[in-house]
Amino acid sequence: MTKSCKEKLTRMIYTWRVRTGFLLGLIAVILARPEWPFILAGMTVCILGLLLRGWAAGYLRKEKELAVCGPYRFTRNPLYLGNFLLFIAISLASRSLWVAGLFLLYLLIFFPVITAYENRRMESLFPEAFTEYRKKVQAFLPTFRPAEKSKSQEFSWKNFKKNKELRASAGALIFWSALLLKMLFFS
Repeated sequence: MTKSCKEKLTRMIYTWRVRTGFLLGLIAVILARPEWPFILAGMTVCILGLLLRGWAAGYLRKEKELAVCGPYRFTRNPLYLGNFLLFIAISLASRSLWVAGLFLLYLLIFFPVITAYENRRMESLFPEAFTEYRKKVQAFLPTFRPAEKSKSQEFSWKNFKKNKELRASAGALIFWSALLLKMLFFS
């Protein structure tokens, strides 16, 4: 594959990551076989995922400053770790191996491309800082020895909103409402 084709494919995957996630949510509702214990367990995991994403979004100042505080002290990709929790929540609540398989396929296709793309972007925007940060903090799984706190970064509700984090909460609310409706009226 030529470099040009690879770059186009990477941009396409990066562009379609959110839309594909919403489509998978719709498919999950269609394939779901919901029951109360699984819905409650899934909602619990979902809340944890949304809280992690929200915490991360409040520290994220896209392309202005390298985020190294809050959850970024423990993992370089807390938003994607939050998404992973959301995928587990949806798979659990849907009680469908097909849904779990589709989310696994999504993770295998999208996450490596997205994280590599963002690593290259951070390296170009913050060359020295990102190289040092990368040495201290793992890409995905949280470390138990967090990086040092930066005094310059604080959580900001303005950043939370600017990073469109309410969109993830709205998507989750729509998914859980649809799943509950399916369980109550179509099961």
